[in-house]
Amino acid sequence: QVQLVESGGGSVQAGGSLRLSCAASGGTFRLYAMGWFRQYPGVERAFVAAISGSGTSTLYAGSVKGRFTISRDDAKNTVSLQMNTLKPEDTADYYCAAALRLGLGSDSYSKSWYDYWGQGAAVTVSS
Repeated sequence: QVQLVESGGGSVQAGGSLRLSCAASGGTFRLYAMGWFRQYPGVERAFVAAISGSGTSTLYAGSVKGRFTISRDDAKNTVSLQMNTLKPEDTADYYCAAALRLGLGSDSYSKSWYDYWGQGAAVTVSS
């Protein structure tokens, strides 16, 4: 059983930056592809970014590509999401997810591909 704990959420003005981190425990971290999703009130959780177990492959949602960067540190069992040039529409609850799969593919955009989830971190971007 893998446990995921997000940190780093908060409030920022539009154009600012935040860095989310997700600490994993209970599994062999390098065997898991990791992802970030976000959820607006009353809307299904949506894909933001993913990184392969090796860290060599990444995927991004079109709305964040060029502004957000996903990375992982296997020595610390953490995955991070650096969010730059934030917009009010980035306001959401952000969730870390882990999939016991090494590579990424078209299924990596789907919530059902992931096996474990964190509890979420709130991000608020004011205009």
